[in-house]
Amino acid sequence: MHWATLTNHIYLYEAMDLLHENVAEVENAVFFHVANLFNLVVDVIFYDTTTASFSIDEEDEDTGDGTCFRKYGYSKEGTWSPQIVVALAVTREGLPVRSWVFPGNTSDVDTVKKVREDLRGWKLGRALFVADSAINSNTNRDELAKACGKYLLATRMGSVSEIKEDVLTRPGRFRTIAENLQAKEVMVGDGVLQRRYILCYNPREAERERKHRQQVVKELEEELKTHADHQATARWAIDLLASGRYRRYLAIDKQNRIRLDREVVHQASKHDGKWVLQTNDDTITVEDAAAGYKGLLVIERAFRTLKSTRIKMEPMFHWLPKRIEAHVKLCVFSLLVQRVAELECKRPWSHIQRTLSTLQATEFRTPKNLFFQRNEPSSDFVSILKSLNIPMPKTVLDIKSAPSET
Repeated sequence: MHWATLTNHIYLYEAMDLLHENVAEVENAVFFHVANLFNLVVDVIFYDTTTASFSIDEEDEDTGDGTCFRKYGYSKEGTWSPQIVVALAVTREGLPVRSWVFPGNTSDVDTVKKVREDLRGWKLGRALFVADSAINSNTNRDELAKACGKYLLATRMGSVSEIKEDVLTRPGRFRTIAENLQAKEVMVGDGVLQRRYILCYNPREAERERKHRQQVVKELEEELKTHADHQATARWAIDLLASGRYRRYLAIDKQNRIRLDREVVHQASKHDGKWVLQTNDDTITVEDAAAGYKGLLVIERAFRTLKSTRIKMEPMFHWLPKRIEAHVKLCVFSLLVQRVAELECKRPWSHIQRTLSTLQATEFRTPKNLFFQRNEPSSDFVSILKSLNIPMPKTVLDIKSAPSET
């Protein structure tokens, strides 16, 4: 490796170490500066976790101080590998409030405990904690109540008997909240054990799911007709039972034959376009609850951006815990920069990035001088710089004397 390149790498690592030492103060200062910039009222926090894996065979040895991050865990992609858990809290505008890095074997409950401790000092006002169904359990709900006071959680419709028997079947008219969003409130239980659910319905999504299921059922019917032997041990039957597209609608009878489960198809139709929310907040309106949960799409988008589409947090090649954490923090800061730019310019980042890349500089040489001259920017380019309050680069850059020829 060239000495200059090695020196640059050392400087970069030193910068990462400096960030790690001061990251709490940096996160606090950056977020509240952005909150003031957009005049944000941070009353809703969207929270979720993801995983980031490493191309190594063994996990880190436990030193006992809780700083070994690369631990075996079950990733969001469905594999076991040495990994870390990354937690992210964002506002309804998609601005990252704060991020956390946990060992790869950390449970959801333990991440919530840490979030509780860290967010208490942020003076965020009334924080309604919104999260997906993966974090909805009795233990986590207790922790969330201690941490943020109020929460709004998705629930699993198909696996919770109370929801199937009481919430989904409760009569009552849906209230129109917005285009393709309807909701109604359902109270279950009495007294201190009473639970508040919000049943939401999206007619457009219901139609999409209905058509998708009809197509899948049609494909299964045609496939079953082509085989005289429906034994579940047949190769084609095994493939269907292993398929993520088909297996939920299939069953095996007492004669070990594969068949289409019409009852499952019928029950699935009852869930079309619906999702159920559970909250301990008696003051939040049905409208705010339904609209608030749709904001979880914001955090799903944030994770996609971090992991695959733009910033690419993976693959990660650091092995020191402080460098791993600093790497994640830098990726989250990059996400914050992108979201700020999108909000200021009212354009998607892909458009901003493509427009900014049109700026070019050409090298010119004269007998006496060497200089760079930029091209003429487009009106779209000028508009983006103006929105971001960035001055236009000078037309002629970096003039210096041409090297003498010997």
